[in-house]
Amino acid sequence: MKTSFLIAALIGLATLIAPSALLAQRPLERKDCIVRIESCEAILREFQANPTTAIPSDVLARARAIVITNQFKGGVILGIKDGYGVLLAKKADGQWGLPILIRAGETSVGLQVGGQAIETVYIFNDDQTPRRMFVQRLNIGADAAAVAGPRAAASQSSNDEILRTAVLVYTKARGLLAGATIKTGFLAADNDANRLLYSTNFTMPEILDSDWITPPEEVKPLMSYIRSIAP
Repeated sequence: MKTSFLIAALIGLATLIAPSALLAQRPLERKDCIVRIESCEAILREFQANPTTAIPSDVLARARAIVITNQFKGGVILGIKDGYGVLLAKKADGQWGLPILIRAGETSVGLQVGGQAIETVYIFNDDQTPRRMFVQRLNIGADAAAVAGPRAAASQSSNDEILRTAVLVYTKARGLLAGATIKTGFLAADNDANRLLYSTNFTMPEILDSDWITPPEEVKPLMSYIRSIAP
């Protein structure tokens, strides 16, 4: 009886909080898109600066696409993770394309109270998998096989079996062995954000493989950094 009352009370609280959160949202502006680009660059730099989280150079050398996400895990009942990210993918000529803003989310069931920032880097080892986001959400671990990637400072070797996996996942979680199967949330195109960032009506496919859109100054530092660590 007490358990049922607690669950009912928590559901009621979530119902009251949700409309307030929605009302507090404001329309996305270009400056918000720039903040997303800059924060994702900062996340990747932080990963690479720490020996315990750094992605090995041989992994980066084989990367066909890189996704950096910044999520917030919270919620009283569902523990919803929602957030944003940036996708960079190599074009047919082998050069890195423009950064693409994406959405990143996941819903998990269970009583989870509180919040936690979740920063993740995904390394894609083929061209087709990230481009599934052109038409639908990409569910990591369901639509594409995903395992924990090897760390630069770990004694684990970057064996071919691991490196052939479609997606290598890097988080700041401890104790996750390279090769461990991972199932996370979804990644999806954010065409509204990309229209604002690039001042264009083109959507994700056109922007990603574009050679006619001039990179705005705000995305150049991220592009330069990606080229320096994953030529």
